[in-house]
Amino acid sequence: METEFTPLASFAGGLLIGTAAVLLMLLRGRILGVTGILAGALGPAGAEDATWRILMLLGMGAGPWVFHLFSGHLPVITVPASLGVLVVGGLCVGVGVTLGSGCTSGHGVCGLARMSPRSVVATLTFMLTTGATVFVMRHVLEG
Repeated sequence: METEFTPLASFAGGLLIGTAAVLLMLLRGRILGVTGILAGALGPAGAEDATWRILMLLGMGAGPWVFHLFSGHLPVITVPASLGVLVVGGLCVGVGVTLGSGCTSGHGVCGLARMSPRSVVATLTFMLTTGATVFVMRHVLEG
């Protein structure tokens, strides 16, 4: 499976993620770690704490609709994996997020920007694991 090269959309997405991370830190004093935001929204939190988390999650979910406003169509998303592979992958990510005390957005975007040694190790682990997984999926199992 080959992926499309989208430098402008990728750059715009990076700007939006970076802006959101900076604004969340400036306005709420919080790290933009999506897993932590979701866990806090689902867990027993105060109303004010839950409100910003739910708004953040709704904003993330609104992305395709904002894209539609500018392009006239929804983005096409294809998932070339079976439901079983997605479930196993989701479980692996859940275990990794728990063991790593955070996700790629928390460690990779915010932690690296703060020069956190723990985030450097976590992000290197995420990236190396991702590279190995892609290699195995594309060249060993498909080959």
